[in-house]
Amino acid sequence: MNLPNNTLVLVADGRKMLFLRNHGDAAQIDLRVEAYRAQDNPPNRDQASDAPGRSFASVGSRRSAMEEADFHQIEEDRFAGEAADLLRDRALGGDFEKLVVVAPPHTLGELRKHYHKEVSSRIIDEINKDFTGRPIDEIEAALNVSKHIKASTPGLSRQYCWAVRIALMEGEVALCTATHGKLTFPLR
Repeated sequence: MNLPNNTLVLVADGRKMLFLRNHGDAAQIDLRVEAYRAQDNPPNRDQASDAPGRSFASVGSRRSAMEEADFHQIEEDRFAGEAADLLRDRALGGDFEKLVVVAPPHTLGELRKHYHKEVSSRIIDEINKDFTGRPIDEIEAALNVSKHIKASTPGLSRQYCWAVRIALMEGEVALCTATHGKLTFPLR
């Protein structure tokens, strides 16, 4: 992916968010930390106080259990909404022109629900992978691999390119070739 100078990169999941800024240029990515935020979100068993309730049928003697709320997931979704609000404030304040969002699929879905139109218009890429626990050099490497894959195979979908960049990052694939918009992997 072409990551111009001053592009904002958000790396987030339901408990952590990391704002990075590219101080390099499109050829050489140089991400630096601008802000970091984490929240303590204990497991659901520590947040719930009771067993699920019971409901009784209005006719007869049947009863059934009510679904228990997943407080842990509710808190993670709320945290993703907060991240979207921070992006909105920064976009309306003119803090960034281009944005890349890196988050696991569920968090990415929650973020999309809350994006302001100014934020949506500035997104140049979304990567559905959890990189919150990875060092910055691995995030830079993933963005660099993405840039090379997209430049060499413009007909590929964003999801397919991401699957390939993860395979390259994790050393599963040493070499691949692109022909007619399809990637071919050598057999081991």
